[in-house]
Amino acid sequence: MPSYTVTVATGSQWFAGTDDYVYVSLQGAAGCSERHLLDKPFYNDFERGSVDSYDVTVAEDLGEIQLIKIEKRKYWYLDDWYLRYITVKTPIGDYLEFPCYRWITDEKEIVLRNGAAKLPRDDKIQILKQHRRRELEDRQKMYRWKEWHPGFPLSIDAHSHSDLPRDIQFDNEKGVDFILNYSKAMENLYVNRFMHMFQSSWSDFADFEKIFVRISNTISEYVMQHWKEDFMFGYQFLNGCNPVMIKRCTEIPKKFPVTTKMVECSLERNLTLEEEIKQGNVFIVDYELLDGIDANKTDPCTIQYLTAPICLLYKNLENKIVPIAIQLSQASGPDNPIFLPSDSTYDWLMAKIWVRSSDFHVHQTVTHLLRTHLVSEVFSIAMFRQLPSVHPFFKLLVPHMRFTIAINTKAREQLICECGLFDKANATGGGGHVQMVQRAMKDLTYNSLCFPEAIKAKGMDSQEDIPYYFFRDDGIKVWEAIRSFVEEVIGIYYESDEVVSEDVELQAFIKDVYVYGMKGNKTSGFPKTIKTREKLSEYLTVVIFTASGQHAAVNFGQYDWCSWIPNSPPTMRCPPPTEKGTVTIEKIVETLPDRGRSCWHLGAVWALSQFQENELFLGTYPDEHFIEKPVKLAMEKFRKKLDEIVSFISERNKNKKLPYYYLSPDRIPNSVAV
Repeated sequence: MPSYTVTVATGSQWFAGTDDYVYVSLQGAAGCSERHLLDKPFYNDFERGSVDSYDVTVAEDLGEIQLIKIEKRKYWYLDDWYLRYITVKTPIGDYLEFPCYRWITDEKEIVLRNGAAKLPRDDKIQILKQHRRRELEDRQKMYRWKEWHPGFPLSIDAHSHSDLPRDIQFDNEKGVDFILNYSKAMENLYVNRFMHMFQSSWSDFADFEKIFVRISNTISEYVMQHWKEDFMFGYQFLNGCNPVMIKRCTEIPKKFPVTTKMVECSLERNLTLEEEIKQGNVFIVDYELLDGIDANKTDPCTIQYLTAPICLLYKNLENKIVPIAIQLSQASGPDNPIFLPSDSTYDWLMAKIWVRSSDFHVHQTVTHLLRTHLVSEVFSIAMFRQLPSVHPFFKLLVPHMRFTIAINTKAREQLICECGLFDKANATGGGGHVQMVQRAMKDLTYNSLCFPEAIKAKGMDSQEDIPYYFFRDDGIKVWEAIRSFVEEVIGIYYESDEVVSEDVELQAFIKDVYVYGMKGNKTSGFPKTIKTREKLSEYLTVVIFTASGQHAAVNFGQYDWCSWIPNSPPTMRCPPPTEKGTVTIEKIVETLPDRGRSCWHLGAVWALSQFQENELFLGTYPDEHFIEKPVKLAMEKFRKKLDEIVSFISERNKNKKLPYYYLSPDRIPNSVAV
C-alpha cells in the first residue's frame, strides 16, 4: 500500500507546543485518505521547536496532493499549538511543502494547500477555488473594520489585545504592555526617586541631568551638550526623529512678515532675503496644524500650553541649516513678535524651545502614530480580509504586518485612550492628540507616502543643495531596494498589465484600503484600482516602506533626540512670551515640564525606542511562505543590496559625532511592532 511521509514542524516561541491529539488527512486529485492520528508511542510529539515525521499509509494512491487537513482534539486539556509547516514525501519521491505559520486553537481544524503561490486565475480545480473562497470568508468574519474615533483611518474591531485573532496577537503580551514597560523604563533609568516631587519644578538646566542617563558616545549625550546651539536646532529638522517637516521656502507667508532688515545679520551672501529665497537657501517649518488644538486639562493642578510656531531657516556658507526667525503663533501682530538670533540669549532660546516642543507633538501624533502605525494597520487589515494565504502578495506582505494590529490595539487600550498613559506627560493628551489626527487626515495622501515624491514635493530632493540630509539619502536607497525586490516578485507572477487588472483579489485589497481604511476620501489620492505592473510596484513599495523604513526613521531615535527634556519638552507650563526682553533662565525652567512629567516622558521615549525581543529586520524572512526558487533568489538579491546599504552607511558614519543610522537596514524592523 502507498505510504506518505508527513513531517510536522512546531514553532519555537513560548507555549508553541501541544499535548493534544493531532490528526491529518491527505486530499489528492484521485481521492482522500482516512483521518490518521499522528502519534509516536512513548514520545512527546509536537514539542516547542520540534520537527516530527510520521508514515501515513493509504489504501491506494491519492494522485497529486491538493490539500492537507489538520485536526486538533483535546487530550487532557486544550492548549494552543503553533504549526510552522508540513511537508509530504510522496510514494514516488516528490517533496511537497505546505506552509502554515499559524496558531491552531481549541478543538479546531485547518486546511492547508501546497505552498506554491497562485493567482485566482491559476486555480482550475473546484476544490481549490472553494478553499480559497472559504479562507477569505472566514477571515472577513474575524478581521472587521471599526471607527475608533470619527475622522481616523478605520482600524480593527477589537476592544483589547485578547479580542484579536490568535494569529496576530503578540507571543508574549507582557513584553508590549505599555504600563509595565513604562515602569520598567523608569526603574532602569533610576527616575522613580523623583516621582514624590511630581509637580515641583527643576532648579535649573543642570538639575535635569539628575534624571538624564548618560551613556558614553551616544547622540543623547551630544544633544545634552549642544542643544542650545543653532546648528543643533537646525540639524534636527534634517536628521532628528521628525525629519519630515522642513520645506524649501519659495515665498514668505503674509502671516509671517519677516523682512531682510530683521535677518540681515544672519544672511552671509550679501543678498536680500528675497534673493536668498530665489537661490534656494531659505527653508520653512510651519506648525499650523497645532493652531487651536486644546491643551491637556486632565490635571486640574497644572495648566498646560500649546502653540503653533513658524520657523524660518537658512543654509549658511558652511551648508549648515540654522534658524533665523521664529514666530510663536500663527497670526502676526504686536503681541506675537518675531524672535531673532540677534535678540537676547534667553528670548531666542525660549523661542527655539517652543518650536522643539511643537515638533515633539507633531512627531508623536502625526509623523509617528498616524503616518506609520495607523496607515500600516489599514494595509494589514485589508491584506487579511482580501488576500488568501496562497496569493503571492499575502506571502510578500505578511512579514511586514507582523504584530502591527496588536501593537495598535494595545496602544488604544492603554496609551492613547481616554485617561491613558499619553495623558500623563503630554500637552496634547486629554483629546488634543485626537484633534490633531483628525486635522492631519487631510494631508494624508497617497503621494505623501511615496518617499521620493514626498521629498521632491518639499523641494528637498537636491543632494547638491542640501548635502547633509541623511534621512533623504538613506531613505531613497532603502526605497529603491524595496521597489527593485517588489518588481522582481511581480515579474514572476504577472507577465502583463492585463494580469494585474484581472486579479480580483488584488483589486479587492486595493479597494478595501481605499473604501474602508481611508473611508473613500477622493482627496487622499489612494487608488481604487491598479491596472499596471508599474503602479503596482509603487503601491506595494509604499506598503512595505511605510511599515519598515519610514517607521524606523521616526521611531527609534526618540531616546537619542528627546531624552534631554529641554530639547523636546512634552508640555509647557507657561504661555509663550508675547513681548521681547521678558524671558529669564528662571522663566524657562518654570515653563519646562515639572519633575514628574519629565520622568514619565523619559520613560516613554526610552521604552518606545527599544527593539522587540527576537526582532526581524528588513529582508529577514524566517517564515518561508514562498517555496519557489525564483522568489528565493530575489530575496537573496534583496538582502545583498541591503547589505551594501548597511556598509555604505557604516562607512559614512565613521568618526562622525552625529552618526545617522536609523535607516541602516540592519536597524530597520520588517514591521511596525513597537
